[in-house]
Amino acid sequence: MRPQLPNPCLTLITRVDLPDLAAAKRSTLKGPSLLAIAKAEAEFALLDRVRAALDGGVNVVQLRAKNLPAIELCQLGRSLRRITQGRALFIVNDRVDVALAVDADGAHLPENGLFVESARRLLGEHRLVGCSVHSVRSAGQRAALGVDYVQVGTIYATDSKPGQAPAGPQLVRDVTTEIRVPAVGVGGITARNAPEVMAAGACGVAAIGALLDAPDPAAAAQDLMSALRGPHAARYP
Repeated sequence: MRPQLPNPCLTLITRVDLPDLAAAKRSTLKGPSLLAIAKAEAEFALLDRVRAALDGGVNVVQLRAKNLPAIELCQLGRSLRRITQGRALFIVNDRVDVALAVDADGAHLPENGLFVESARRLLGEHRLVGCSVHSVRSAGQRAALGVDYVQVGTIYATDSKPGQAPAGPQLVRDVTTEIRVPAVGVGGITARNAPEVMAAGACGVAAIGALLDAPDPAAAAQDLMSALRGPHAARYP
């Protein structure tokens, strides 16, 4: 049976802070390379913060690490699968092959990524297929192709999308008026502006910095989840 997206949905999108490759190459350390040590430390820090965010109420974790080679992505994916098992849905961004390799709950496709129908054929009917969208037209096209949810953005200004003009919550309102597929708002989401996104028709939000950069990810997740609950929450059949 295909899992259902939680409602309200609080998604943590990972950001893997890779070490400075140039600095690592200049290192004269012998034995395990500085790069390997730094990568291990970055992964440990990420897993620790994801665990804390799960404690605070995050119910979906999306692995997004575009610069990692496949083997390292799989290793990180397996670690995230272990800590999310029984606690949250685990989705892999872009890489359908990695989603299958680590037994994720689904894959999330970029707007210009793999064909939805191809992803569905590879993943089967018991895994989720989501997609990023940046316009009403794109959302309608993906909904018609059978995605389980769309991630709508960029809603507010964010460092993860430098130079991209924010669309504001109106984009969520326009998308959810057009389609009946659950919509998750993304881009500069905080506990302060999350209620606006929910009021526009979203079933939840996705965040990176608001959770991973918080002094206390558990408390940050609690604040975000509290902001998502209430009469403004969208309900989908």
